Amino acid sequence: MALVAPVENGKVVETTSQNSLKNQAVSSNDSMDKEAFLQLLVAQMKYQDPLQPTSNTEYISQYAQFSQVEQMQNMSASMDLQRASSLVGQQVYVKTTDSKGVTNLVQGKVDYVVYENNKAYLSIEEQLYALDDLDTVADGTYLDAYNKAYDFNVAVNKLPNIMGLGLADADKVDELEKTYNGMNDYEKTFVAKDVVTILEKYIAKVKELRLAESQDNQNKDTENAEGSENNAEGTEGSENGGTTV
Repeated sequence: MALVAPVENGKVVETTSQNSLKNQAVSSNDSMDKEAFLQLLVAQMKYQDPLQPTSNTEYISQYAQFSQVEQMQNMSASMDLQRASSLVGQQVYVKTTDSKGVTNLVQGKVDYVVYENNKAYLSIEEQLYALDDLDTVADGTYLDAYNKAYDFNVAVNKLPNIMGLGLADADKVDELEKTYNGMNDYEKTFVAKDVVTILEKYIAKVKELRLAESQDNQNKDTENAEGSENNAEGTEGSENGGTTV
């Protein structure tokens, strides 16, 4: 299983994928598999006391235990492969812990499954992760709704303080209102009520600002119109009061 490690400042950086595979290898080495069981049985036969040899009945019993271990491991491996294969195309979360004890959560779609040395590995964005590190399997619709609501909440929180809101920010508020209205009922359940209340306040504030601007423009138009009328009357008065020589 080939691995490519990124290098930063001349040092190899361990990725979440490499860490997952390393932990899986350590776990495999620590476990008692059928090969280890067979080696113990052979060692027992090789170094047994010739004056008190192990009976054939005991050997048969131990061999039966060995066969049971082998069957159980084969069954476990087969179930792991079936489980991993059923995850292809699914959105999953994989949790790994690096050498410093920092937990990393990787989210993505399982593209394919690699089965090697009786172990199943999930490929997410061309990176392999041990099946044992699988944390959560999520529905695609759920993740889409969650991510949309998350981005929406972040955008609302990035708006300036409502007291300092200006017409320059009106387009952002309009876009957020459009985004929320475009969500279906299921997607809206992921948006906190407090966030919706905050957005409604911003929408009302933008309406006030636009209304005030509209009134200012009307007042300016009225003033300009009155000024034009006064200028016209002054011009007319000058013409009527003029003296002809």
